[in-house]
Amino acid sequence: NRENKPRPGAWKPPAYSTSERVCEYLVNAIGNARAKHKFHLWAYVFMPNHVHILIWPTKANYSVSAIMQSIKQSVARKALRFLRQENPVGLKQLATGQKHSPYRFWQDGGGYDRNLTSTSALKASIDYIHNNRVRKNLVSYPEDWVWSSAKEWISGEPGVLSVDRESFSIG
Repeated sequence: NRENKPRPGAWKPPAYSTSERVCEYLVNAIGNARAKHKFHLWAYVFMPNHVHILIWPTKANYSVSAIMQSIKQSVARKALRFLRQENPVGLKQLATGQKHSPYRFWQDGGGYDRNLTSTSALKASIDYIHNNRVRKNLVSYPEDWVWSSAKEWISGEPGVLSVDRESFSIG
C-alpha cells in the first residue's frame, strides 16, 4: 500500500529545482552540511518539486533542524543571488510581500522528517526514495536519474554524492 510507505525527510522547493544549477547547489550544500554536522548520507533524490534525503547523524547530540537549515540556507542564497543577477523576472515569482523576508526560495514549513527505527522501515525508505522518479514517470529505471543515489546502490558506481554504505548495515 503506497500510503503506508515511509516518507523520509523531504522539503519542497519551487518547480525549477531540478535545473542543473539548483541540483549542483544542493550537492554542494549537502556535502558541506555533511562535513559540518557529521552525518552519513544513505540515500537521496532531487525531484522537480521536492528533495528526499535519508541521513544518519554520527554524533550523539545533533539537530535535524540545524542540518536542514545549513542545506536550505546555502541553496536559497545561491539561487537568489543568481536570480538577482541573471533573471530578475524569475526572482519576482519568489516575492513574499514581506519586508523582513522579501523572497522565499523554499516553501513554508520545516519539511517532513522522522526517525526510522526498524530495518524494514529503512529498506522501504530507500526503495521509496529511489523509485520516486519512476513512480512519477520521469525515468524508466531508478538508476537513470543522475540526481539520485540509486545508481550507487544498484551498481556500485558513484553518484553526484557518495553514500555512506559502510555505515548502513542491515540485512
